[in-house]
Amino acid sequence: MLRTLKALSNSFKIPDLRQRILFVLAMIAIYRLGCFIPIPGINSEALAQFVANVTSKQGGTLFDMMDLFTGRALSQMTIFALGIMPYISSSIIMQLLTVVIPSLEKLAKEGGNYGRKQITQYTRYGTVFLALFQSFIISVYLEDPQHFMGLAIVEHGGWGFRLLTMLTLTSGTAFIMWLGEQITERGIGNGMSIIITISIISRIPTAARFMVQLLSPFSAEKSQVEPYTAIIMIALLVLVVIFVVLITEGQRRIPVEYAKKIVGRKVYGGHSTYIPLRVNHAGVIPIIFAQSLILFPATIGQFLPAFQRFAETLMRGHLLYTILYSLLIIFFAYFYTAITFNTQDVAQNMKKYGGFIPGVRSGKPTAEYLDYVLTHITLPGAIFLALIAVFPDLIMGWLKIPYIVASFFGGTGLLIIVGVMLDTMRQIESHLLMRHYDGFMKKGHLRGSR
Repeated sequence: MLRTLKALSNSFKIPDLRQRILFVLAMIAIYRLGCFIPIPGINSEALAQFVANVTSKQGGTLFDMMDLFTGRALSQMTIFALGIMPYISSSIIMQLLTVVIPSLEKLAKEGGNYGRKQITQYTRYGTVFLALFQSFIISVYLEDPQHFMGLAIVEHGGWGFRLLTMLTLTSGTAFIMWLGEQITERGIGNGMSIIITISIISRIPTAARFMVQLLSPFSAEKSQVEPYTAIIMIALLVLVVIFVVLITEGQRRIPVEYAKKIVGRKVYGGHSTYIPLRVNHAGVIPIIFAQSLILFPATIGQFLPAFQRFAETLMRGHLLYTILYSLLIIFFAYFYTAITFNTQDVAQNMKKYGGFIPGVRSGKPTAEYLDYVLTHITLPGAIFLALIAVFPDLIMGWLKIPYIVASFFGGTGLLIIVGVMLDTMRQIESHLLMRHYDGFMKKGHLRGSR
């Protein structure tokens, strides 16, 4: 604890790092401010009454899952109601297209900086298109009081309200996308992940209030939970955090030797290193991707009566939802690992610079060996991700608590928070160690700077 506090104190002694941290905090403040600005034409009081009724249900609703990534912006219908999910969906589509379309694959691999900019631009176009489509569906859905227990959420419906809602929500998503890119470029860590993490953390006070109400002897909900529920929840929280950290930090190190080369009087190579292959190389991306994909058809089915029955099968607690969600997570764990760690490129680079894995021939055999190891160590990580993602559903049925509480004692929310915080700490630590300050876990070579 003392080392952590000292590392945080040292972070503000480095001008560049201090500026990056303050910039991230400023962007977070702007994002949270936008989560409280309602879209025009909404009866906020009626909407708040509806949300209070559905949130208290044990089974939860579609709003529970989507609110996890928007920081309650969706249930309150603010300008950031769509959150960053259209961008995530667009990113998934673009990454899939770069695999199946040769021209996009060539642009991504051989296009250099220009290719990356083009792929990013296509992703932005896709984000705007998806945001326009989703905002139109939401505007139509809001106009029907039957979806809100007879409460009139929209004061004056029609195409004027729909177009204004589409413009507002799409602009809000585009602005969040810009905020995320700015945090990535000028701040610390992945901007999109930080925004999602802040959205999840912002729901902690609401979850704590629900938990207090459930355990209070004066609450009407008291009969639904047992007195030992709080102890079990705390124990589960500690265990899940320990396992999340172990899986996140777990890796297999592949030894690499570099042969000596004598050029003139200089000797090159002749040293040993290793390739760290993480058990959970993809991080929280598979869960975010899977959540985004499974919410998309569920959202359409929820908003369009013709797909109502289909939407119900993709709601939390149903067997089809659990199976499909788990399989998507496992698939994206392998998919994202494959596109971010190209074994062929690694093997070619090793051969180019005279590196080899002891007992394995250079070139294609090295690529095959790396692919074999990566495939086997990714499986337990992918299965763990799937289990941790559906864990809240299990404890909801066991402890009889609402989803908003269960999501913070295991599952997607906790995994994202721990993963993003570990990644952010690593980046801050790298800045500290470069300036010879003590990091969170390691010590710098010098104490301070002159």
